[in-house]
Amino acid sequence: MTVMGLIQADDLGATLPHEHIFLDFIGAAEVSKDRYDPDEIFEATLPYLEQVKDLGCDTLAECTPAYIGRDAALLKRLAKESGLNLLTNTGYYGAGKNKFLPRHAMTENADELATRWLTEWRDGIEGTGVQPGFIKIGVDAGKLSDVHRKLVRAAARTHLVSGLTIAAHTGDGQAALEELQTLKEEGVAAGAFIWVHAQNERDPDVHARAAAKGAWVEFDHISPKDLGRHVMMVQEMKERALLHRVLVSHDAGWYEIGKPKGGQFRAYDTLFKEFLPALKEAGFSQDEIQQLLVENPREAFTIQARPLQGK
Repeated sequence: MTVMGLIQADDLGATLPHEHIFLDFIGAAEVSKDRYDPDEIFEATLPYLEQVKDLGCDTLAECTPAYIGRDAALLKRLAKESGLNLLTNTGYYGAGKNKFLPRHAMTENADELATRWLTEWRDGIEGTGVQPGFIKIGVDAGKLSDVHRKLVRAAARTHLVSGLTIAAHTGDGQAALEELQTLKEEGVAAGAFIWVHAQNERDPDVHARAAAKGAWVEFDHISPKDLGRHVMMVQEMKERALLHRVLVSHDAGWYEIGKPKGGQFRAYDTLFKEFLPALKEAGFSQDEIQQLLVENPREAFTIQARPLQGK
């Protein structure tokens, strides 16, 4: 599901599974569409989308959640003009010590939150008619708090009805494994879960444990500064025969609402200009690169219910 509507899975093409175009870090209590000019953001960000399209990207998952600046109508304008498939999301982001959670998220139960997210899935986001293409949540590092575990359960229940994949900003490996256990308790298979920011966990054994369960392990934040480490992490997964569970992206952008002219924008170009050539130099075949760039994201984002076998 893209912001322009449903497309066939095979039409996703080369996909960046975790990027941002614009966002607002002011917090859920103050975030508002009155804080920015959508035309200014459109003009500032369109060239970066056109650039990555020219580099060979077909699809970009825009991972900015509700209450951090998500604007489905503006994303639809950008998709139409750039020619990129753009995906947006439903769900809530609890990481950052709950700064970005609306007040009702602290008191409502998992079923009530899931009902809100399923309403966006059925009816569209904020009257735009744009439907979410995945579920985005966020949890801090370490043992899941009660609120963050509730977000995971709400995401699980949303998935079981909608088939939408769950992409979870996750502080570390302990949190990721607890998320997977919670999803299992809810009857959701690990293949419905993307461990976002897996590179923040330094132990490759934890990456392997999550992938062996069937989860998607996403090494995002690819940049010139840490190119070598990202190549090593993907190489490690390849050597463990787990390349089929890996996603790669930049976690780049973005026009930051509240900063003059949106602040410093980081383009979505390093993966195409530097990372893929570095993988080739490290011995990756074209088929393996195709798997990372096309096949794995296609499987990860295709809408389908994934009930746990035997549940």
